Amino acid sequence: MISIRRAFLYIRPPQKPMAGSVFRPRNHWLQLMRASFSIIIFLIMPLSAHAKDKFTPVKGVWVTCFSEKKVLYSKKSAFELIKFCKKSEINEIYLQLYRIGKSYYDTKINGKASYEGMLKSANGDTIDVILKEAKRCNIEVFAWINVLSVGKTRKTDIVERFGEDILTKDQYLRSPMRTEDINESDKYYLRDEQLFLEPGDPRVAEYVVSIIDEIITRYPDLSGAHLDYVRYPYPVPFIPRSSFNKFGLTYGYAKENINRFKEKTGLDPLSMNYDNENSLLWDNWKRGQVTELVGKLAMAVKNKSPGMVISCAVIASTETAFSVAFQDWPGWLENGIVDYVVLMNYTKNNQLAKEITKSALAHRGNGKVYIGIGNFLMKDDPKLLSEQERIVESLNPDGIAYFSYDFL
Repeated sequence: MISIRRAFLYIRPPQKPMAGSVFRPRNHWLQLMRASFSIIIFLIMPLSAHAKDKFTPVKGVWVTCFSEKKVLYSKKSAFELIKFCKKSEINEIYLQLYRIGKSYYDTKINGKASYEGMLKSANGDTIDVILKEAKRCNIEVFAWINVLSVGKTRKTDIVERFGEDILTKDQYLRSPMRTEDINESDKYYLRDEQLFLEPGDPRVAEYVVSIIDEIITRYPDLSGAHLDYVRYPYPVPFIPRSSFNKFGLTYGYAKENINRFKEKTGLDPLSMNYDNENSLLWDNWKRGQVTELVGKLAMAVKNKSPGMVISCAVIASTETAFSVAFQDWPGWLENGIVDYVVLMNYTKNNQLAKEITKSALAHRGNGKVYIGIGNFLMKDDPKLLSEQERIVESLNPDGIAYFSYDFL
């Protein structure tokens, strides 16, 4: 590359001829033109190289099984999804196939009612259509699986198989459902609107492994699994650790989880003193159960299909994820348990979106961090959405995902 210093040498003042040499007059206009050209090259080349090397994040989109666009219930809608993604340069699709204990795919393990409804409506399996078209367009499709949430009903296959002991409970042995077993604390804390499985019950991992195995066996053209709801529920407001149990609500008090903790430590979480030491033991145990669950699911996929990728939708705030939801996703990345996480960074506050993104990107570890944008919140404000996209992209995340397809 020509430096500015060298460029200006072209326009140095004329030199006197040395004694005995022949004087040759120079064309100073030609020198000036050469210098100008050199300076232009100096300014343009770095910009061109930068433009060439500029990193473009992967783009993904969540597609729900209850999508208003009826993606799973119409072959035409399935084709339209792929057409839209190709036009919008979306590289990854998170296709919801297992939600609140129901299977939206060709299953032999779980109830088939949801899948049969898809077949009847579309006159065929739209998942096959989506996978075939996505492969043709070089778009990756991931099986989006809601791991621990079972919705508002106990009439799901896993609960009916193992009974209510499979569900997590708070320290008062209540479910996370705000409409059940109401007591004085409900005046001050807002519980969830759904039931959760207990991650510390090994039967949960065994069951969900069988679900994932069935999915990737039936649909080998999937690029991997996208895990959602791999965490404990928590109320609003929440407590930062178990030593504050008497001032709030926390979960993990299912029978099997308590028994296993007692075997490990000799302590009963229902009656022990929640001093700092015991609280740390209990919190680390719960966090470990979630991590172990994710590890088992990831290993099941990798052992069967080593080329498949594991990602997780995660709580955006690392502190809340770690201390409240017991979802140590920075640890998952650091230890290579998952390939990448997608932050559920859903907000209309662009400054908050920026700060959370900056914080999260410091926790890449040995994996990648995608930023999930809640475009559903900005469906009537495209300018705000565009500005948030610009802010997030300027921070160089590994990917950007949109929740959801219905609102794009």
